[in-house]
Amino acid sequence: MEKRIPFVSIVGKSNVGKTTFLEKLIRELKDRNYRVAIIKHDCHGFDIDHPGKDTWRMAKAGSDVVVISSPNKMAIIKRTDQELSLDQLEEQIMGGVDIILTEGYKRGDKPKIEISREAVSNQLLCSKEELLAVVTDQHFDIDVPYFGLDDAVGVADYLVAHVLARKKAP
Repeated sequence: MEKRIPFVSIVGKSNVGKTTFLEKLIRELKDRNYRVAIIKHDCHGFDIDHPGKDTWRMAKAGSDVVVISSPNKMAIIKRTDQELSLDQLEEQIMGGVDIILTEGYKRGDKPKIEISREAVSNQLLCSKEELLAVVTDQHFDIDVPYFGLDDAVGVADYLVAHVLARKKAP
């Protein structure tokens, strides 16, 4: 029986550096030959096709799924009646990845690494039970591993040892 793809949600308040840290972490995992997927939560909605473009026109005509493909990337735009859960999104990912990282989903049920920057807040969003680790420039009285704001190497080491190792276990 194949194990599910491990999820880790990178969470934190606005402007703490989640995207910047994720860029570093993704590069570090890729340098170690891991295949990475990212799911970005956007509570405000988004558009990747633009008015007047072919994909937009086909979606406006009523297509439930629009796929655009080029020699070096592809995108699938699928209509949904409601926001999908992380488990439903996992089913949509076509495999071929070792780990799914998310940006956001602080209320989700997946393990989390919280990014916290003293200049933004001195409180964590998550409880100890939800956290794998904290990436921060300050101290919190909570018994989880701590990493510096620039320590993507340390976080990657931790994920390899504690999250990705579980995926490969029999």
